[in-house]
Amino acid sequence: MKIARDTRDTLFLLATITAVLAPHAAQLPVWASGISALVLAWRAWLAWKQQPLPGRWLLSFVLIVVSALIFLNYRSFLNRDAGITLLAMLMALKTLELHAKRDAFVVFFLGFFLVLTQFFYSQSLPTALWMLAVVWALLTALVLAQMPVGQPSLELAARQAARVTAYGLPAMVLLYLLFPRIAPLWGLPTESIGHTGLSNQLVFGAMSEIANDDSIALRVRFTGAIPPPNDRYFRGPVLSRFDGRSWRALDTPRLLANVQPQGTPWHYEMTLEPLRINVLPLLETSDGNTGSTRYIGPYQFRRAAELQWVSPTPITERLRFDALAYPANTAGTNQTAASLAPNLALPAGLNPRTLAWAKALRARSDFANLDETALPPALAQAVLRHIATADFTYTLAPGRYGDTTPNLIDEFWFDRRLGFCEHFASAFVFIMRAMDVPARIVTGFQGMDAEPQDGWWIVRSSNAHAWAEYWVPGRGWLRADPTAAIAPGRILQGLALRPEPSAFEQFSPAIGAVWPSIRRAWEAVDNRWQQLVLNYSRQDQFDLLKSMGISQPDWLALGRLSAVVIGVIAVIGGAITQWQQRPHSAWARQRKRLLRLMQQLNIPAGETESPLRWAARVKARYGEAGAPLAALLMALEHSRYAADGKPQSWRERLRWWREVRAAGRMLRTQ
Repeated sequence: MKIARDTRDTLFLLATITAVLAPHAAQLPVWASGISALVLAWRAWLAWKQQPLPGRWLLSFVLIVVSALIFLNYRSFLNRDAGITLLAMLMALKTLELHAKRDAFVVFFLGFFLVLTQFFYSQSLPTALWMLAVVWALLTALVLAQMPVGQPSLELAARQAARVTAYGLPAMVLLYLLFPRIAPLWGLPTESIGHTGLSNQLVFGAMSEIANDDSIALRVRFTGAIPPPNDRYFRGPVLSRFDGRSWRALDTPRLLANVQPQGTPWHYEMTLEPLRINVLPLLETSDGNTGSTRYIGPYQFRRAAELQWVSPTPITERLRFDALAYPANTAGTNQTAASLAPNLALPAGLNPRTLAWAKALRARSDFANLDETALPPALAQAVLRHIATADFTYTLAPGRYGDTTPNLIDEFWFDRRLGFCEHFASAFVFIMRAMDVPARIVTGFQGMDAEPQDGWWIVRSSNAHAWAEYWVPGRGWLRADPTAAIAPGRILQGLALRPEPSAFEQFSPAIGAVWPSIRRAWEAVDNRWQQLVLNYSRQDQFDLLKSMGISQPDWLALGRLSAVVIGVIAVIGGAITQWQQRPHSAWARQRKRLLRLMQQLNIPAGETESPLRWAARVKARYGEAGAPLAALLMALEHSRYAADGKPQSWRERLRWWREVRAAGRMLRTQ
């Protein structure tokens, strides 16, 4: 069945609009996505059945209802999400009044604008590829609208759209490379999917939820030496307050006076995903004194007492920066009893058996003669030995704690003895505090993938980890990782959390074995996209100018070069426009020149007339003097229209045109 052109073009446009709106479904309210789907389906049915479009009164009513819903949902029309929702609804509703080409153009340009708004939420490679396909479809629909005659195929319109896009590609690349990165006109949008499971709160047993999340949290690339496995700790939120079930960060962390780094530093570069936490997860011994400030992108980070780089706002953009990390440091040696009090607090009335066990350990005779500097490390080693030698089991499926008792530490330490990093770290910190040793939980990431990709080491969300720190007079805070005592492979090999194999993996071991290779290949491509495109920065622009011979690149040099490029593009665009307006066939160009010559000789000549008519008029006006030019025109007539005529070669056309100009000059002199 042959479909009418209007129906086909309308259905194609509706499919394109659906592709434009589909990625926005994750951000639009459910009612907005539902109404859009219903409107587009109704419009497709009307096009298929060739039914008339609804009247303006119905459209006006629907628009009022939609506007009211948007205002009730967002309490405004001016913020970003409300504006995008309004544009999406307007685009869907506009399809119900496609009466003229002007209405179609409104839909086209709303579509182009909504394509751009998708990058507010994600700039991933799949999003970019999808948006590229959508733009191609929109351009194809636009080309179809400019072909009013006949029934041109979609393939023909798609090829024309691709050709036009290819013409603009060099200009797009040049402007991308040189357009100044000036905030807020240029910047990465807030990503909608960034998460790691890390926060300023840790619920007992909750970290196992991120074992299934293999998404990339950050990438690091080292210049020179790489830290050994037991130094690959990326420090995140530090948690000191414990209520018996959850650990939380202090509301007002105190600043310490100084941090003293030790050893030869490791130099590294980090690309950080939008983690939606306000702590920069650097290698645990990264440089910087407490109180010092560091600016990365739009964020201001300050080094706090817990040795973290903290921002007032969560990280919602992808960041790329350089840093240093030292093998060790000394911090917190000057803390007072008042500042250490939160790191000694225990919830009242909970975990009596663990408290008794800790007091018995502290009362052992081998600890009686140790001074205040040697005692905390000795107690810590005793607790770690107990974890390593008792019948504890490291597992990501320990079951839920606290269903039958509020004493979660007692249940873990004595009854079930099943857990993973946060269970062991929580019990360790609780016991150290019970022995009057200040201690706290540190969360972050530990370890990296076994092999780098394009020189970048990948740290995943499943590398999330929890460890402990305890305080020693004169030495400050020392790290203790109870997980290393029960599961040393988790630390020494940097292994990420791994859940039990899924039913699909058990059913198809071959696919389960191939999947990691497929994932690594895709991540390598995605890393190239991020490093070469998304992370192309102002400094990269200045480096490009240096490679072009500009010794001291700055904003002025970049602006001048951009202006030159824009000017060259404008000139080339004008030249192409002029070239497109000229006749493209040899005969058309030849006819245009002959018409000018006839005009100069005051001989009437019509554009639709043949050279035979022009030759007769030349003879009539100039007689024998015009015979050479008339003969040349007759030769042209014969080559074009005679049965035995042959088209002129380019050499013959050039020689013929020289003779025509010579004959014309001779006649003008008479």
